[in-house]
Amino acid sequence: MEVMAKLLSGSDTSNKRLEFPTESLWAFSLPAGQNSVEFDAVDMLDQPWRLKISVRNEGKYPKPWISGQWGIYVLQKRLRQGDRVTLTMHDQENGANNYRIIAERKHFGFWYSIDQ
Repeated sequence: MEVMAKLLSGSDTSNKRLEFPTESLWAFSLPAGQNSVEFDAVDMLDQPWRLKISVRNEGKYPKPWISGQWGIYVLQKRLRQGDRVTLTMHDQENGANNYRIIAERKHFGFWYSIDQ
């Protein structure tokens, strides 16, 4: 199930954090009283990435973002503004969630996986 798909901005690729759509927060259970939770997302090469989703403690809107190993992921995949990142979630029989992160670049009108 798709959690989010986002075209990367310049700040997403240079600030070591990805601005995360508020409407996609449903995919994460933030513990009561906490403003962040860590999770692992596996890329197309089955490499795990330790990511952290956080929200603001104050303010009218939660304004979520992803950090953790996001900056390393950006560097390793050589992501740039205009690339697309998709995060998917898969429910397991034991109730746990598995996440997959997919990076793509548009070339001649078609999206191609950066991992391949």
